Amino acid sequence: MESASMGLVFAEIELLASDDLALVRRGYLPPDQVHRCTIRAMVDSGATMLAIPEFVRRQLDLQKVRDIEAELADGSSVKLDVVGPIEVRFQNRRTLVEAIVTPESKQVLLGAIPMEGMDVLIDPKRERLIVNPESPDIARMMLM
Repeated sequence: MESASMGLVFAEIELLASDDLALVRRGYLPPDQVHRCTIRAMVDSGATMLAIPEFVRRQLDLQKVRDIEAELADGSSVKLDVVGPIEVRFQNRRTLVEAIVTPESKQVLLGAIPMEGMDVLIDPKRERLIVNPESPDIARMMLM
């Protein structure tokens, strides 16, 4: 995890094509053929979804599942593709989400939905993404 100036928080996350993972589980695809990438994402709890640029969509070979009207910061709206499913991994956490494709951007944006799914938080003092220290240890809960 690293931060940039002006309070921006970045984290290294791994993105995987969930359809590929399903094929691996069923024995139709070798694990080394899963489309994946490790990327530095801007963390923004004010954003809702995971947002990826077109080059990440192509690298993960993601299919469009629907489109949405998104409101931009300047108040205008634009129609964007929604792709997925994508497995997002951070440290020992993972979640399954859809992503909006932002064709004009080069930056991956990690929003509130994937953050909540992984139970991760922004540590504002250190300007980094962390695993929620108050969340239960899932492995320990399964043994009880």
